[in-house]
Amino acid sequence: MEYMTESTNRSPGHILCCECGVPISPNPANICVACLRSKVDISQGIPKQVSISFCKQCQRYFQPPGTWIQCALESRELLALCLKKIKAPLSKVRLVDAGFVWTEPHSKRLKVKLTIQKEVMNGAILQQVFVVDYVVQSQMCGDCHRVEAKDFWKAVIQVRQKTLHKKTFYYLEQLILKYGMHQNTLRIKEIHDGLDFYYSSKQHAQKMVEFLQCTVPCRYKASQRLISQDIHSNTYNYKSTFSVEIVPICKDNVVCLSSKLAQSLGNMNQICVCIRVTSAIHLIDPNTLQVADVDGSTFWSHPFNSLCHPKQLEEFIVMDCSIVRNIKRGAGAGMISKKHTLGEVWVQKTSEMNTDKQYFCRTHLGHLLNPGDLVLGFDLANCNLNDEHVNKMNSDRVPDVVLIKKSYDRTKRQRRRNWKLKELERERENMDTDDERQYQDFLEDLEEDETIRKNVNIYRDSTIPVESDTDDEGAPRISLVEMLEDLHISQDATGEEARSGFEAADLESKVTDGPGTVAHSCKPSTLGGQGGRIP
Repeated sequence: MEYMTESTNRSPGHILCCECGVPISPNPANICVACLRSKVDISQGIPKQVSISFCKQCQRYFQPPGTWIQCALESRELLALCLKKIKAPLSKVRLVDAGFVWTEPHSKRLKVKLTIQKEVMNGAILQQVFVVDYVVQSQMCGDCHRVEAKDFWKAVIQVRQKTLHKKTFYYLEQLILKYGMHQNTLRIKEIHDGLDFYYSSKQHAQKMVEFLQCTVPCRYKASQRLISQDIHSNTYNYKSTFSVEIVPICKDNVVCLSSKLAQSLGNMNQICVCIRVTSAIHLIDPNTLQVADVDGSTFWSHPFNSLCHPKQLEEFIVMDCSIVRNIKRGAGAGMISKKHTLGEVWVQKTSEMNTDKQYFCRTHLGHLLNPGDLVLGFDLANCNLNDEHVNKMNSDRVPDVVLIKKSYDRTKRQRRRNWKLKELERERENMDTDDERQYQDFLEDLEEDETIRKNVNIYRDSTIPVESDTDDEGAPRISLVEMLEDLHISQDATGEEARSGFEAADLESKVTDGPGTVAHSCKPSTLGGQGGRIP
């Protein structure tokens, strides 16, 4: 006898909806989903349209009660900001999922898709999906209000250099542009011997001072003045001033070191030429090609001055030039420059061609000079040197002439220069007619010194035709490989003028919001009017 086993596969039972009679699976409410949704709306009380404030100037969103934060479109930070706007109504339901719904970048709308759950009718859990529409309204933040007012600041940096040439300032300007250190400035004011940077907070000014200490040899003093105070809340309002002094030495200056400093730098000669000023002063001895670096602290411990100012540069013609092969080095000598060649030359002033007076000197430009070339230098033999270190030296150790650099036709170099630089937007006053000549000197230094060019963003000028890297005279030029493309965007999708651009191959460009002309990165998913143009 065999027992027949019953099948264990049983289909679940169904009941009829008490509202519409549709067969449904049993649930605590005994109502189908359609009827339950028609009777209960769990999204009730949650606003379907919310406004959110956005500052066009600094590209920030307002987060109540008084904070402005930077958020990219469809980012987690912006989603959290949107959810906080409806935080109170959302506390009554369970938030399952949230995400953005794509909208046109210039539509001034942000759509967030929410999935919520809530227990209704005898423990039944109902899930609902809906979209909340956020209207982006333009509102200027307090910081931008102060920037537009142009008369509010809490900290100022006064950068000064006691020298007649502005080469160091031009180099510093390019570094500030490259690394975007001007983005927090309220305004920049140029005066005859330096720059003033105004900030809305002391922290931004301190960050700028740290940047200056890392890029140029300098020292600073800080002071503050009490503006107002509240004795009840124990709060004080100060205005801070940072006085930054850059060493008074520029490129191509002839300096005389103290005997103690020259000995500590490897027993080099006291008369040296400054070949470069970066984070330190780079010196070279034209008699031995010995090089040394003097940082800011060493300079202020053993200060020295420039013997001649740039206006005293005279033009010489090379009569004879010979290369010195065997360089005699004394005990304890320092490093020798590999980029220069020691030469012995006979030169004559172009203003004294009708005489037979010639000068003999050693120079670090032996690899550049040939008989008949023009070279710029200082005539120390016929110059009144008022320097304490020179007065202590033996007269036979002071050279008659110190050659600085080879001279080329400036007009031809300007005409063939197919690159350009950007400049800081700043207020100018008491402009000197000599500024243009000094700026051209700085551009020529960039062409001649590859080390300085590495720290500067150079942009190709499309209005100048591309030629070979060297001209007929052999004047150095910047190759196309070292240039960045300067692309322009004149209008955005809304037809308004854009305010940012992008630079191809510029891997180190930074997004900036302050005054200046550094190129900005342009994203397709940005609000209308957020793009820009490079002037």
